Amino acid sequence: MQQSRAQLIEQDGQYYLVTRLDEKPNLDHIETVSGSYSQFYVDWEIADTRKARPQQRRLFFALLSDIYTWSGMPTDFLKNLFYLQYESYTFGKQISLSDTTESSVSDANQLLDLVIDFMFEWHVPFKEGYKLLPREQEYYLFQCCRHRVCMICGNRADIHHVDVIGSGLNRTHVDHTKRHVMALCRVHHSEIEQIGSVAFSAKYHVPVDGIKLDKETLKRIGLKGKYSSD
Repeated sequence: MQQSRAQLIEQDGQYYLVTRLDEKPNLDHIETVSGSYSQFYVDWEIADTRKARPQQRRLFFALLSDIYTWSGMPTDFLKNLFYLQYESYTFGKQISLSDTTESSVSDANQLLDLVIDFMFEWHVPFKEGYKLLPREQEYYLFQCCRHRVCMICGNRADIHHVDVIGSGLNRTHVDHTKRHVMALCRVHHSEIEQIGSVAFSAKYHVPVDGIKLDKETLKRIGLKGKYSSD
């Protein structure tokens, strides 16, 4: 993943994001995936260039502790493993979470994403996954839905709709991209419906607003619907 400086320009009530790349992009690849290199879609986020936070370091090693409990692999080995994976992912960029680090908040977030991806891919139990940092909280909820893992206990989950679908309405005729969802197992799904979202949130100290998923993710997890973009 490459970072580059960008400038936000306002013109006639419209906002334009202008960026300069440090190296020539692969125009053939762009044209292959988008049909044109003169106009195409990109994913972007604002890089937080502040120095990586001590909370991120604590979270990183807490997650490594969870992996150690599950696998028996030493923490130092896991640390080096994910540092090397980060270096490969960023095409040679190195990272450190020490007190004297020059790595940024965004760098640390990328490292944490790699660890969280690993834990979901290999079904490593989170001891207290819902207490992740605020930035990681939505990512954790997304991965719970993506892998159909209960956000409370880690068991196989159903997709719970926060925005209730009325009785008699066919779920296959609903555009689920416009609704907020959560991943909950049968037990916790029943419990939130019995005691209500406010009591459920207070009991488990979890957000209950849910998140919205894109069409591709919804289809991948088998949630059939009538999507406006089809």
